[in-house]
Amino acid sequence: MNGDAWTLRHEGLDPAREGLLEALCAVGNGYFVTRAAAPEATADGVHYPGTYLAGCYHRATSSVQGRTVVNEDLVNGPNWLPLSFRAAGEEGPWFGEPGFPALDQRLELDLRHAVLTRRRRCRDGAGRTTDVVQRVFAHMGRPHLGVLVTQLTPVDWTGMLEVRSGLEGRVANDGVARYRGLNSRHLIPAGQGVEGDVGWLQARTEDSGLRVGLAARIRFRAGDAAFCGLRNGLPDVEGRIDQSFTVAVRQGHTLTVEKTAALFTSRDGLAAEPAASARDLVAAAEDVPDLERQHRLRWQELWRRCRVGADFDGAGTVHLYALHLLQTFSPNSVDLDVGIPARGLHGEAYRGHVFWDELFILPYFNRHLPELSRAVLRYRHRRLDRARRDATATGRRGAMFPWQSGSDGGEETQELHLNPRSGRWLPDHSRLQRHVGSAVAYNVWQYHQATGDTEFLADAGAELILEVARFWADSAEFDERIDRYRIRGVVGPDEYHDGYPWSSRPGLDDNAYTNVMASWTLHTARRVLRELPSYRRGELLAALGVEPAELARWDELSHRLHVPFHDGVISQFDGYERLEELDWSALRARHGDIRRLDRLLEAEGDTVNRYRASKQADVLMLWYLFPPDEVRRMLSRLGCAADPDLMERTVDYYLARTSHGSTLSAVVHAWVLARRDRPASWRFFREAVAGDVHDIQGGTTAEGVHLGAMAGVVDLLERCYSGLSLQGGTLVLDPALPPQLGRLDLNLRYRGHGDVRVRLAHRHATVTLPAGTAPPIQVVLRGSPTTLRAGESHRVDW
Repeated sequence: MNGDAWTLRHEGLDPAREGLLEALCAVGNGYFVTRAAAPEATADGVHYPGTYLAGCYHRATSSVQGRTVVNEDLVNGPNWLPLSFRAAGEEGPWFGEPGFPALDQRLELDLRHAVLTRRRRCRDGAGRTTDVVQRVFAHMGRPHLGVLVTQLTPVDWTGMLEVRSGLEGRVANDGVARYRGLNSRHLIPAGQGVEGDVGWLQARTEDSGLRVGLAARIRFRAGDAAFCGLRNGLPDVEGRIDQSFTVAVRQGHTLTVEKTAALFTSRDGLAAEPAASARDLVAAAEDVPDLERQHRLRWQELWRRCRVGADFDGAGTVHLYALHLLQTFSPNSVDLDVGIPARGLHGEAYRGHVFWDELFILPYFNRHLPELSRAVLRYRHRRLDRARRDATATGRRGAMFPWQSGSDGGEETQELHLNPRSGRWLPDHSRLQRHVGSAVAYNVWQYHQATGDTEFLADAGAELILEVARFWADSAEFDERIDRYRIRGVVGPDEYHDGYPWSSRPGLDDNAYTNVMASWTLHTARRVLRELPSYRRGELLAALGVEPAELARWDELSHRLHVPFHDGVISQFDGYERLEELDWSALRARHGDIRRLDRLLEAEGDTVNRYRASKQADVLMLWYLFPPDEVRRMLSRLGCAADPDLMERTVDYYLARTSHGSTLSAVVHAWVLARRDRPASWRFFREAVAGDVHDIQGGTTAEGVHLGAMAGVVDLLERCYSGLSLQGGTLVLDPALPPQLGRLDLNLRYRGHGDVRVRLAHRHATVTLPAGTAPPIQVVLRGSPTTLRAGESHRVDW
């Protein structure tokens, strides 16, 4: 793959890379994302068409090793793309079928406008050559609309052409190999038909009431003239609607086929059936040239607010990753009541569930589109009652947020997972990652710091933080032996360690990251209360039943949670020093790539729980989320000796014991090394940049992009290397650009200023506020403070 900074290009036909390309070149608008499968393609082991609508989940029951398991999946919706052609009257194969293949392929994804162009040449069995150019986009301004434009140019023939357009409802969730032993059928046919030039189809789930409706309109154009083709009758197939048209074509003259599709679901809250809404919209939709012009204008508006200009040879990949963030969650998502799936809306890995990846994503939205951050936090707040019920079920008060969330906020983490190396189904204890609650609290606080949105804090944010704090307070147990409080039976961000090798009980005690973040949450809860208006503070404390004695306990716990140490570094968890050292060299000699060493060891009859070996950053997450001085203050508050060299020792210790089995690992390590080892930081940054575009995890990107890592790449540029922090009412910039990064330009929103422009180079920095009526802000550039008013600039040279 190659291209300039705003175009992703790929030449050639390579079956092994089709899945990767289908994910990387997917188009979306926050309401739905459609993978970049060719319109004539079917799910055949090479191609995998998929359209995923935000928030559309369904539960299916399967039998695994004699056990009944229930999994909730993001549903692969009906496919609106199908379109093919052949010479009329010969009953030969359609384009894309055996005997009528593409001879070549060139893909171009326009990153400025989220338009995918596919160029191919094909030749049928009679030797007729046709050039095919197709453009596809999910309309950013009209989120229910998708558009496919197909240009067919006969190279060496003249005659009659038959064009077939379809809507395919006979789909399944079959895009992840390790899930294929489970029930994957979610939709069943629920009606179809043709009305005028519009074909329509509806599908539904058998038990949950989810309905998906789509409709498509076909129009033809030769030059500037629009016309209708001769409609042919086709036999009905339940769950599939096809329309066929016969059109005269001439050698060297281009026929344009415009397919406009509309998608609705029963989640949209409209009175009509989804299919009826789709029919009405697509019948009234503007012509395709007008739709495409509107779509491009909307993307231009988005990029003005989300621009990042970076001078290095991976700038195009940064734009690609930002594009996928905006295609997954956009202004169209705000009113949908949906979270951000860890793998985007690009595939079926992780079943489309929401994890903690918003921790890596929301900083980007806070700076550019804070209304999107607020929508994500609203998604969490709407599920607060479910989190309370789940906490109660474990005997605790407060809110226990799930490790994997979907439709209703319940815990969706599977109880068994398949190790494809050994073929064995194993217990899955990752639901014990209770630190996700602290991530929710952290996200609320960071949003407040970036925006000053006291209305949201008073209305919903404070309640989220207080209920997570209450859960931690009820989770802590006092240990007289060490005179400290402990949190037992959890799993940390590392994920590889889910229990002690000497115990049959799942979970670990005193994961350092979990405990420090619990302390931070308890401390921040008291700070939040001080920031609320007195009337709202009283209302909230009364509504939650928080008494002074409970607040006093929070204070005590925030100072007395146990943080284990060994060998002068923070222990990942209590007892970590009892684990064996792993023979990394021997493991690499046996397997080469050891990123997923948990699977490798289990297949050998061993377990990673025996070793000092991590999948990704765990303890080091503290220095990812907080500046070093703040980490020292948090540790000191907990009574820990936090000398200035603690970070360096701890980073070196765990860096030597991490396999980087997650794409997030390179992001975090690039961050924590940015100020002390710039070459190493840049190496990890480049690895993070390569993560999805080069699929360094070995086939995982085809199952869905890694959205948290994509956001992390952009965040490393915009926040880490720029030294950008939003500290209350002060915008701070302390740039430390790597030598390989020539300059950095970005636009952001801050405290009412809609287009703050930041320009950074190695020897100077400039901040410019747009003209307007927003109040002045405090800016600190490389230690130089100033007050900036609307329309003013501040430059510092060094």
